[in-house]
Amino acid sequence: MSVQQRSHGVRVLKAVSSAVRLHILNLLFDHDALSYTELMSLLKMSPSRDAGRFAYHLKFLLKAGLIEVDVESKKYRLTDLGKMVIDVAEEIEKKRLKSQKILVRTSRFTLEEFDVNRITDSLVREAGMPVEMAQKVAKEAEKRLLKARTRYLTAPLIREVVNGILIEKGLEEYRPKLTRLGLPVYDVSAFLSSDKTSKATHLTHEEFGKTVLREYMLLNVLPRDIADAYLSGEIHIHNLSSWILKPCSVIHDLRFFIKNGLNPQQLNTFKPSCTSPKSLESALNTIFNVLLFSARETCEAQTLEYFNIFLAPFIRGLSETTVKETLKRFLFNISWHVDASFNLDLTMPSFLEDKQAFGVNTNSIDTYGSYVEESQTLASIILDVFSEENMQRPFLNPTLTVKIRRERMNDSDVELALIKACNVVAHAGTVYFANISGNSEQYSVFSPPGFVLKADLNGDWEIDTLRTGVLGCVTINLPRIAYECEKDRTRFFNLLKERVEMAKRALEIKNEALKQRGKNFLPFLMQSTGADKYFRLENSAHLVNIVGLRESAEAFSGKRIYDDEQTLDFAVEITRQISEHLLKSGRRQEKRLLLSALPYLEVSERLARQDIERYGIAKVRFQGTREKPYYQSISRIALQNSEIAEKTLAVEKKLNELLSGGKSTVIELGDVEYTPETLLRLTKRFAERGDFEYFIFNRNLTHCNQCGRSWFGLLHKCPSCGSVGTLTFFKRYP
Repeated sequence: MSVQQRSHGVRVLKAVSSAVRLHILNLLFDHDALSYTELMSLLKMSPSRDAGRFAYHLKFLLKAGLIEVDVESKKYRLTDLGKMVIDVAEEIEKKRLKSQKILVRTSRFTLEEFDVNRITDSLVREAGMPVEMAQKVAKEAEKRLLKARTRYLTAPLIREVVNGILIEKGLEEYRPKLTRLGLPVYDVSAFLSSDKTSKATHLTHEEFGKTVLREYMLLNVLPRDIADAYLSGEIHIHNLSSWILKPCSVIHDLRFFIKNGLNPQQLNTFKPSCTSPKSLESALNTIFNVLLFSARETCEAQTLEYFNIFLAPFIRGLSETTVKETLKRFLFNISWHVDASFNLDLTMPSFLEDKQAFGVNTNSIDTYGSYVEESQTLASIILDVFSEENMQRPFLNPTLTVKIRRERMNDSDVELALIKACNVVAHAGTVYFANISGNSEQYSVFSPPGFVLKADLNGDWEIDTLRTGVLGCVTINLPRIAYECEKDRTRFFNLLKERVEMAKRALEIKNEALKQRGKNFLPFLMQSTGADKYFRLENSAHLVNIVGLRESAEAFSGKRIYDDEQTLDFAVEITRQISEHLLKSGRRQEKRLLLSALPYLEVSERLARQDIERYGIAKVRFQGTREKPYYQSISRIALQNSEIAEKTLAVEKKLNELLSGGKSTVIELGDVEYTPETLLRLTKRFAERGDFEYFIFNRNLTHCNQCGRSWFGLLHKCPSCGSVGTLTFFKRYP
């Protein structure tokens, strides 16, 4: 080495011997290039007091060749030699700190020696960060971790340090992609030590998994504005943890499985070796497996549409006793083993008479229209089973939907089925009544708590309604818009349009995810015979649900909706604008975008609580109590006062006319006992007037587990045996 080279080396060492000059080099390494003023500011030097000292240090670095000035930007930057010096300085620092190896406990459950390159790789691979930027962040993280002098590190700790550096450096866009999903140790411990541990082990695993998937959705799938709107309570995305994994509900077509049979080992295709059922018992076993497999791939409810019609051929020649016992076993098996809610549709045989060729029964050349008597008998037996079981204890799952046509209300077979359905209601059973009329409505399908799908997409009732369902549902918090707009009508409807657009975008994300990944995530529902997939994804509904319609109109006007015509008109205008917007968008995108007002109590409670926390209890209009507030999302008619009931009925009917995706009307019976005959008169009256499309009779119930008796109302003590600690309360709606 020449004297000149040694002299230059000494100059470089002198340059980095000053803490100020080394600080300047590190600042330029972190920021790439900085101006004279920016450097002074970051060094916290005063231009008036420290200018001379700063200029001296800067010239020293320039002469040593460690920094240079960019001619165009007039900013200082590191030379290659300067970068080399930084690397050497960091290596020296690491050697000083590394008196022992630092081990990392990784997510792969191994202990490995700390390697800064793994941080760089993660930033590039997971967050999509440029390599040079990733190296700088990784080196800064390494420096801080080494100074901590911990005996071993964990992967989550390293991520926390890296995320902190990203925030400090203003690199927030990369942080969500690098965030680790999961629960704090305290939350897991609290969950396991609480009463929730009485749940089955698989449900506990499922709950923890849902938490991770919810975080993933909010951080990495949904756009920032939609995620923020969900967290703040402007909207609610139903079943967020499975938003990109499963549809909400399914309307089954049992003929598919009656024809093709079911082979659980071949979920993607059916082959000729799959045997179709030949008896009632084998048919019900097939349906049981259908529900079992579908429950894994569905968030909420399953509906067995035309249940009594499609099974009618299997009961011909059997005694009623045999049919009843076989059905009882089927219903109890599902109630105990299928961890999901499901609904049986009972359609009156008059439907078959209107459409003789109602699908072909694959076991014979006859049509289902040849089994009118069997359909009636099967419906009657099912209703008898529900009546008997509800006398012992409320039988809440499955629920029943009895589909009636007001043109046939006085037919003897219809009246016989209805009196039996009302007998179930009289014993506190769960029966929904679907009131259909005319040719345009007779093929509508319904699913609790009020979803409706009509044969209005392709003009073919089978492909429009069966093997479809609800793809996803987003609820809009209408009262929040009323509080935000401050009684400015234009602003109210602008905000409403923004929220509807958010809901549509969230639904589109779900639609695209299921289209792309449905074959992998939904192997049972997406199975096919040839080119025909079972679940018709493209025909399923995208629901934009609303909550707090009445509260929002009243908060905006300051008057009650039942007393003021303008308040009612404002509420109707809200539904009209949403409905028209969805109708136009649906036609343009060739999707079923439907407006609904379905009762989801947990959702309405969550949104009401968040509004109270934000605006105060004095400003927020809500139902319920201060401890348990909620927004109304159902039409509720109380029969105790006929004058008020009629007035309420007129208002609710006007509000519900535009809810094409469904609504639920609850007829409150109070704590009074009703005979089946009285309930039949009420049912016929509501059906003939066409007041409700889908309604249910409701009342609270107390069941004593000790003596096995049930009582209407919410009691604190059993009137029969005096027991207090063995009471179970059943409240379908608050």
